[in-house]
Parts: sequence; C-alpha cells; structure tokens
Amino acid sequence: MALPTLDPNAPDFTRRYVNLADPRLGAQALEASDDFFAPKERMLNPEPAVFIPGKYDDHGKWMDGWETRRKRTTGYDWCVVKLARPGVIKGLDLDTSHFTGNYPPAASVEAAYVPDGAPNGSTQWTEIVPSMSLNGNSHHYVEVGSDKPFTHLRVNIYPDGGIARLRVYGQPQLDWQGASRTELFDLAAMENGAYLVGANNQHFGLASTILMPGRGVNMGDGWETRRRREPGNDWAIIALAQPGIIKKIEVDTAHFKGNYPDRCSFQAARVVGGTDSSLVTQAMFWPVLLGEQKLQMDNQHYFESELAALGPVTHVRFNIIPDGGVSRVRLWGTLA
Repeated sequence: MALPTLDPNAPDFTRRYVNLADPRLGAQALEASDDFFAPKERMLNPEPAVFIPGKYDDHGKWMDGWETRRKRTTGYDWCVVKLARPGVIKGLDLDTSHFTGNYPPAASVEAAYVPDGAPNGSTQWTEIVPSMSLNGNSHHYVEVGSDKPFTHLRVNIYPDGGIARLRVYGQPQLDWQGASRTELFDLAAMENGAYLVGANNQHFGLASTILMPGRGVNMGDGWETRRRREPGNDWAIIALAQPGIIKKIEVDTAHFKGNYPDRCSFQAARVVGGTDSSLVTQAMFWPVLLGEQKLQMDNQHYFESELAALGPVTHVRFNIIPDGGVSRVRLWGTLA
C-alpha cells in the first residue's frame, strides 16, 4: 500500500471523514456505459494513482483509473458506484491524475438512496455536483451540501475520457433505534459514524486512519506525526459515533517500531453546542479518561480497569506523548 499523499491544498473533509467509495469497506463499481481502456473498478483503488511509462495492454496504454473509448456518437459516459455504507456525503474528489490528453472536459455527479438491491430505471437520482469543468492531471475537490443519506452515486463524464480516482468523503448513517444498551460498540469506528474533528499534526499519515477497520497493513497505514523538536505533545480529537460510556480502549502501534509514541493518554467530555473548531480549545480542559500509559512498539495495548468513570461522553481527545505513530484506536462502550 502506498503512503496516502497528504495534499496540502485538500479541504478539511478529506482529512476528517471516511471515503465511502473505498472497496476495502465494501464499495463497488457496479455498472458503466463503457470501460474499454481501463476498468471502472480501478477508479476506486484506495492507493494513489500511478503512471507506468511504456506499459500497454491489449486495448492500448495502461492507465490507472476508469477510461472510456473515444465517443463517436451523441451522449456521454457514466459509471454507477455502490457506496460502502449509506452515508451523508460531505465532499468528493474527482481525480484526473496522469490523464492529460484523455481526461473528460466536464463531469457531474448524481446520488440515490436505494437501501435494497441496485438502482434501476425508476430510481430517483439527485444531482449533488452540477456539471463542472475538469482539468487534466488534477484533483477536483467539491463540497456537497446535502444532509440526506445516499447509497449509490452516478458519475457522468462529458463526453468521454478517464477519471483516475473517485473519493467520496462522508459520514456513515446507521440506524441505532433499538440497539442494545448493554452491548459494547466501537464508538470510534468510522464505519459506525465516528469522525476526526482535528489533529495538530498529520505529517506522515492522516489521523483519520486510526478510525479505520482492521489492523494497519504497514507503517503507511496509520497516523504519524513529524518529530517534535519543542515541548508539548501531539493530539487528535475524535467525535464518537454515538454518545456512550467508554468501558475499554485499544491502542494499536502495529508496524511502528522506531517511531511509536513513548506514552499516551485520553481525555473525554459530553459536548453540547459549539462548533468543531471551538472544540480544539475546549478539549485541553476535558477530564482525564485514561491517565498516561507507557506504550510499546508494534503492539496492541488494552486498557479497561484504568479508565475513569466519566459517564456518557460524545468526544475524546487522544494524546500521544511526545509524538510518533499509531495504527488504530478502538473505544468500546455502551450507548448512553
């Protein structure tokens, strides 16, 4: 797995929310009008797009993305994508990396809510990205204003060409009605609806990665800060999927050996009102959920009896002391 490229110009939503078009979480490219030059599935690859000079296949130059043939009729090309979870979409990245003479001049995106089965002729589509101009070899970040959950997207390209990657950043919507009040849920899991409010540094890896499912596959699959050369410590603030009482914590430093944090701690609070940006200041003064604990390299650490009884909380501040890399964080709790 390649290191995610931390584009300094990328908007906040790319660092905070899960990519609902990630095939590792279950997203699929279902159907396309055409994918003669490069298969639609390649557009969802979680790794950054690459260009391999001199690589050809039976159809022509090998391209890392979805690419249609040159259209010699009226109309335009499209691809339908099933999202990994029903979710509220915060923003998209239509990425044409390495497509220069073969990118589409324009694109639009529609969304639908089809909880069972696949979209069909009677499906109601909502335009979430009106037709917009595209450039070659570029990221196109678009904020989405709708607060409705969607399950499927239709990417339209006018008239033809190639998209290297589609990223759909959003917040999964789960139905918590009737959920058990005694069962433990991972309230920090992105697939349950948790998201990253902010982090002070994400130099080598996105902090939102610690909320992803599974264990990290390598050192690039985690949150890693630069080497701290001044006093203090690094931190990340997590909005829990639901208000809950945290009973057990896991901190996983998988693959981090010469660069894991020396220690960690957690603070937590039940937050009412305010904005995500105001939380950064508030979080410094939140009560301690877990006092400083020593960490080890490449290891899963579990904490249970050490946790303070803070009652129901909505947000957590994870402190790593002084700096370093963490692969995953799990916050198991009961719903409030």
